[in-house]
Parts: sequence; C-alpha cells; structure tokens
Amino acid sequence: MTHIPALIHDLAIILASAGLATVLCKWLKQPVVLGYILAGFLIGPHLWSGSVVSELPSIQTWAEIGVIFLLFGLGLEFSFKKLTKVGTSALITGIIEVSCMMTLGYFTGQLLGWKHSDSLFLGGILAISSTTIIIRAVEELGLKNKKFVSLVFGVLIIEDLVAVLLLVILTTVSVGQQFEGAALLGATAKLGFFLVLCFSLGIFAVPTFLRKTKAFLNDETLLVVALGLCLTTVLASAAAGFSPALGAFLMGSILAETPQAEDIEKLLKPVKNLFAAIFFVSVGMLIDPNILANHALAIIIISTVLVFGKSISATIGSLISGQALKPSMQVGFTLAQIGEFSFIIASLGASLKVTSSFLYPIAVAVSAITTLLTPYSIRFSEPAYEFLDRKLPTRWRQALLNYSSAARSASSTSEWRKLLSQKILRSAINSVIIIALFALGDRFIQPFIYSQLGTGLLGRVTLIVGMLTLALPFLWALAFGGNKENSIREVFAQVRSLSPLIVVEALRITLSLVFLSAFILKFGSFKFGISLIVATLMIVGIFFWGRVETTYHWFESRFLKNLNEREIASKKVPVQPALAPWDAHISRFKIPAEANFIGNTILEIAVREKFGVTIAIIERGRNRIMAPPPGTPLYPGDRLGVIGTDDQLQNFKRFIDESCPEEEPDSTEESSDEASLIHVIFGENSPLIGQTIRESELREKTSGLVVGIERDGKRHLNPNSEMVFQAGDLVWIVGDKAKISQLTSPQIRPIEAT
Repeated sequence: MTHIPALIHDLAIILASAGLATVLCKWLKQPVVLGYILAGFLIGPHLWSGSVVSELPSIQTWAEIGVIFLLFGLGLEFSFKKLTKVGTSALITGIIEVSCMMTLGYFTGQLLGWKHSDSLFLGGILAISSTTIIIRAVEELGLKNKKFVSLVFGVLIIEDLVAVLLLVILTTVSVGQQFEGAALLGATAKLGFFLVLCFSLGIFAVPTFLRKTKAFLNDETLLVVALGLCLTTVLASAAAGFSPALGAFLMGSILAETPQAEDIEKLLKPVKNLFAAIFFVSVGMLIDPNILANHALAIIIISTVLVFGKSISATIGSLISGQALKPSMQVGFTLAQIGEFSFIIASLGASLKVTSSFLYPIAVAVSAITTLLTPYSIRFSEPAYEFLDRKLPTRWRQALLNYSSAARSASSTSEWRKLLSQKILRSAINSVIIIALFALGDRFIQPFIYSQLGTGLLGRVTLIVGMLTLALPFLWALAFGGNKENSIREVFAQVRSLSPLIVVEALRITLSLVFLSAFILKFGSFKFGISLIVATLMIVGIFFWGRVETTYHWFESRFLKNLNEREIASKKVPVQPALAPWDAHISRFKIPAEANFIGNTILEIAVREKFGVTIAIIERGRNRIMAPPPGTPLYPGDRLGVIGTDDQLQNFKRFIDESCPEEEPDSTEESSDEASLIHVIFGENSPLIGQTIRESELREKTSGLVVGIERDGKRHLNPNSEMVFQAGDLVWIVGDKAKISQLTSPQIRPIEAT
C-alpha cells in the first residue's frame, strides 16, 4: 500500500468535512463560516477520545497562512483611499461604536471575574463587526439600495482599519503585560511610521513595476507576483516587530490602487477560500463543549452585551454624526454581531499565550449566536424605530431634526482647511521618508563608506554629502514644497486662514532644521558638519536648486500617478453609493431591454408625480446627460441616477421590474460616475440671493439640478424652479463636481455630501 503523508490525510478529512458542512449551511441558508466551524468541531480533539486529525501543528501553520490571505484579500477590497470617501458620519460612528464596545467588553470581562488580559482581548473581540455576514444579510434581505447601508459599509471600513491596529496594539500590550503610556505611545508612533513608509514606497514602486511588466503578466504570473509581494511585506512586517497579518493587509491596500486589483482579487479568491476554510475549521477544532457548558452564563451575558451594546452605541454615534433617527437605528441594529476578525484577535491571544483557554470557544459561540440573530435584528430596526418615534416627545423629535440639520451645515469644509490638511499630510510623508533615509544611512551606507574610505576626512565628507544628496529633495519639500497651488492667493485672502497656515509653514521650516541638526549630530561633529552642510547648501542653492525641486516633483508626480492609476485607467471617479440630503439619496437603475415604457419621455412616465423621485443622470453608452430635461426619452440599457427616499426608490424599482414581466429583470446595479451630490451654503453677499432657481442658471452653470433646499429648519425636496434663493439657504445640487466647485467663494461653500 502506498504511504500517504499525515498532512495529506488530515487535509482530506478537513476539506471533505468542510465541504459537507457548507452544503448543509447553504441548504439551511446560513453563512458558510458556521459550516466550517461546525466541521472543525466534529473532527476536533474535544468531541471524540482522540482527534481525527493527527498533524495539529501543521494544520495550525496552514491556518496562519489562511489569516494572511484573509487579510490580504481584505486589503484588496479596502484601499486606504476609501478612508477619504467614507465621510465624516462613518468616521464618527465607527470611532464611537468601537470605543464603546472595547470599554463594555473590558468591564464585562472584569465583572465576570476574568483576568486583565482576557478582559482586554474581549473588548477587541466585541469591537469588530463581520463584513462577510453583513453583506450576505443585506443582499438576502434586498436592502442594498437603502440609504443606511452605505453608512454601514463606511463604518465597516473604519472597523477594518481599527482591527488591524488592534492586532498590533494588543500584541504590544500583551507582551509587555502592562499599560505603560510612553511605551504604548511609542509603539503607536512606530506603527504609524511603518504604515506611512511602506505605503509610500509601495505606491511609488509596485504600480510602476506592474505597469512595466504588464506584457508578461498572464493570470498565472500575476497571481504568483501578487502572492510574492504579499509574503515579502509579511516578512518585512514581522522583521519590524509587527503582526504578519499587518503586512498582508498593507500590501493588499497598495495593490488595491492598481488597475490589476480586480484581476488579482478574482485570481486570489479560490486560494483565499481554501486557506480560509482551513483557518475556520481550525477555529472549530478548538471548541471544547465542556468549556461552553461551564461558561454558558458568560456566553449569554456577552451575547446580550454585544447585541444591545453595538445597537445602542452605533445608533448614538450615527445620531452624533448628524444622521436622522431612522437610518441611525438601522445602522446600529445591522452591526450587532462579530465574525472573522474577532476569531483572528482571539487566535492572537491564544498564540501569545496571554489569554485563558475558555476565551476562544466563547468568542466562537458568541459569534454563532449573533450571526444567527443578524437578519432578525436588521428586520427589527424599522419596528423599533416606529415604536420609539411614537413614544418620543415632540420636542425631542424636533431637537433631533434640528441637530441633524445643524450638523450637516457644520460639516462645511472650506478651501483653507483643505489646503491646511494637504500641507500637514505632505509634511508627515516627507518627514517619514527623511527619517527612513537617515536610518538607512546609519544601518548600511555609513558602514559601507567607512569600510571603503575609512573614517577620516574623505570618508566623512563622502558620507555627509552623499546622505544630504539623498535627503535634500525631501528636506526641500518639507520646508518649501506645495506653496504654488493655484488657490493659495484665494486662501490667504481669507483673513481667518492666515494664522493656522503661517503656524504650519513655520513648523515645517523648523522641522526641516531639526532634521538637519539631527543629521549633523548623527554623521559628524557639529562644527565640521555644519560647515560642510552650509557649503553644500550654498553650492546647491546657486547651481542646482532647480534640479532639487525638479527631482522632488518627479517623485511626487510619480506617486500621485500611481495612486490614481486605477481611476485614470477606468476614466471614472468612484462615488459613494448614497450621497443625499436628508432621507433622499442616489441609487442606480438600468433600463431593461424588455421594458414596456421604452421610448417614452421622462414627462410621459411622470416619475416625479407617480413616485416622487428625480432622474438626475442618464448614462447612455459613453455619453452622460446631466439633469435631463423632461422631454428626454428613455432607451434600453440606459443607466439612471435617481434621487429619492428609500420607499420612493423601492417603488420606482418595482415599477421597472414590473414593466417586463416575462423575464426576471436586473434593474439595479452599482455604478460610478463623475456626478456628485453637493450642498452649498449661500452667504449674505452671494450674487444669487434674490434670484429664482431658473434665473440663477445653476442647471447651465453646473450641468446639474437643484434637488433640495433647507431654510429655517424647513426642507424643500425637488423645489419649484420659481423658488427664490435667500441668505443662509443650504442648497443641494447634483451634477458635475468640478463645475459645482467653481461656485467656491467666501459666500458660497460647496461640501460633498456624506
């Protein structure tokens, strides 16, 4: 009989049992993750007298690879640029919800009599909701077009990033076994440095490499290259003292900015699914039924804390961010579960041997319970809102309404603030690169030069001049870069923007001098170093200053080109799926070829009169019709951007679906275009004050449509064209973002809706 290695025997058992369990879960309409965990429990060492699987250490190694690929895939879907697009509401909601749940989790553990590290990890476990489970539940319940779903996805993006940071922070705290503020702050600073450096270098190098080798990248080569890059970053992360999963996530987020991201994600999917199955089966193998029986009360308490804690904290966070009560409660009830990231955090505690043996199976049990409750929790959000809305006093409801309007108005971002944030971000990136160059010089360049030229005058001069040559473009950018923006004169014309900008400019120059001083002390004596640097700067200033500036701009332009390459390749700028005033938002619909209203105009269909919605955009092939006139006919394949409330959009979707009863239509789709929903605040000196919407010619100037006006706490959705603008109006316009931005002035401030 041919000998079969034990690992192959174990994999056969794991994958066969996982396959059967997932088929069962699909039949029962439950998440496949539960099937994997069930399979692991059935073949694990705790259910039978001996484990069916013999090579447990090898399986654990494969499970660790599964975590790496899970985080790599998550990074491909994540993209750090999404953080700039999730909006203030998602950011505020996510931070409040995660902070509350970590606190609740920690104190719940303490009340249960657990040790400090168990309570700390419980807080991390309860803080992160399950992206996989939420997406599945939303799709099955047919809620994808609901306004609150876009906010949920934004919060999930924030949670994903927080989870990665938690992996690092919990490792640091657990290894140190104590909360030392200075040590924790140092670890956080080190993490920030590592993230910025790797992301900056990755964006500069990886897209360029993929672009240069595009002709050679078939499916096989692209997959191998992507996995090679992933595991290389994993090694770099581990060498820097961080979790390997952080490196995988980081490389995924870098590749997410490339045009090949979708291809890589598609190629990676079967590999990720294979190793993810092994990981979740290994999770199930650690479940001890005796532990679950002994801690049944703790499981019930923690599940209750999770469901109510997440529902309430996310609802409060959403209300504070300026959302209305109904979508806030829908967000809170949707996030009330934990999943894959919680398993990873629990496995981290087990691998570090800082948590008790009961924590892991308890986390799995709580996840299973809350996963099963998720669809019911989402459905219950509307009845819960209706009940609360009836019980709330009228003045409370009005106060929430006024606060929501005020919060949206307060979210205005003027040009000087944008410029300020750009300067701070540029300064941070250049500072990290300068520090990295100094560290590179100290670790490699200095020993090499001294070994070749000695430590005498020649060696020291060569070292200082060489290092200064490398760092000078970034020192120049730190001190003087970014001061030629076209908007700088307009920004400085605003008196209130002078102080912060002057402070930032002074700090940039001071920081560059600090780096130069540190450079002198690091690579030479003060007198010798300062003399040589002054001489070098004088020569550079006289003969090569333009070359220094050109060199930096080449680096910056290459970085920005690579960062935006995916968007440039598609010639489209992604837009949030829901950008809206109040309860109205944009949804996308595709006109089926079999629709019985083909050829009818918007006026003939009477979409506004029948359904209360407004067709703001029609995409027809490569053409885009902004704010189409009522006489515009609709043709097969037209992609519509329609504004309305959840109920209005649902009725409009039903109308399209019923227009072709012989087939099952696919009337909705995700789309991205250059159209945005922007709100502008009209100041007292605005030239549009006193004009009607028709007289203002906003349709012609912005290729857009005025879809809402808020005035004195009253809301006017789809206002009549004869409505007159007044000072203080909050006006919502859908149209070309660039043209709307031309309205910018101290009296008219455009803000992209969140």
